[in-house]
Amino acid sequence: MQRKVFQLLVDNTAGVLSRISGLFSRRGYNIESITAGVTADPRFTRITIVTSGDDEILDQIEKQVAKLIDIRDIRELEAKDSVFRELCLIKVEASTEQRQAIVALTDIFRANIIDVAPDSLIIELTGDQAKIEAFISLLDGHNILELARTGIAGLSRGKENVIWIEE
Repeated sequence: MQRKVFQLLVDNTAGVLSRISGLFSRRGYNIESITAGVTADPRFTRITIVTSGDDEILDQIEKQVAKLIDIRDIRELEAKDSVFRELCLIKVEASTEQRQAIVALTDIFRANIIDVAPDSLIIELTGDQAKIEAFISLLDGHNILELARTGIAGLSRGKENVIWIEE
């Protein structure tokens, strides 16, 4: 099993995300993460899908997604030629005695404390998956109350891989 990151450029229309996820569901393909957002051109949405399977399955995924209506482009984002980021929000139980240790750890990872309550903190961390996993593992001695992760968003490096759609 290997993992691939696909970047889709799609028409910004109702139901496009449902059609894509439905294809994965019908075929029994796994989606590890999926992110979507409008591009600089409001007619289009960029979707990043992380999926896994053997070579044959991954090739089928790419071919079948490319056939869907509203799909303008599908490309694999390779790690060496792309930048990936994920956002993670973590609510940690924090007594007065624990706060300083959590704040120090947050500073080391260049994360931000975005909410303080009498008994908890919410931490915002952005980075690659390895950074987020490392931070979470270092919070092991603390009680994580809630955790929300966005999934990977990615772009290819440089100007040569930019997709231009002329209408």
